[in-house]
Amino acid sequence: MKIALIGATGFIGSRLLAELTSRGHQVTAIVRNPEKVPQGAGITAKKGDVYDKDGLAALLAGHDAVISAVHYTASDPAVLLAAVKQSGVKRYLVVGGAGSLEVAPGVKLYDTPEFPALYLDEARKGGAFLDLLKGEAGLDWTFLSPSALIEPGERTGKFRLGKDQLLVDGKGQSRISAEDYAIALVDELETPAHSRQRFTVGY
Repeated sequence: MKIALIGATGFIGSRLLAELTSRGHQVTAIVRNPEKVPQGAGITAKKGDVYDKDGLAALLAGHDAVISAVHYTASDPAVLLAAVKQSGVKRYLVVGGAGSLEVAPGVKLYDTPEFPALYLDEARKGGAFLDLLKGEAGLDWTFLSPSALIEPGERTGKFRLGKDQLLVDGKGQSRISAEDYAIALVDELETPAHSRQRFTVGY
């Protein structure tokens, strides 16, 4: 497939780029600094501005799907959505956050006293992005939330999937490696199972 990956050099974006190309997909890596995109088979680097709706739409046009892996505080979800819709691409996958996952009925992770204040603004904007997606009637979107802790690690391919509740392992921890997160998102791209839904991944 031809995939447009916005934010391809970021923490998650770089793992997605590696996972996508390892499976033979053709990836247009849309970033602020194209020179930072690794060279390799199936990779085309393009300079893009996430706040430039028309310019971004032009870069996205002609792809089979768009994956967005940018920070919510460094972008405008409304502009991203408008650019995707204008491009004519119907499939849109979003790297989500854990903050909007439920830890109890009606209680989101970012509403708990333990949630780090440093990440609160980003987490709330991620939740607002999800709400915006839920109102989109003409777009085939998917929002994948990681577990509470996502960090560099092994590519094991062994993980669990959930829906709107935070996944916790037998030790009370909620975690996933960035590499396994990338597997879960590319799996969803190749074999859609959560169309117009949020889901989550964890150990």
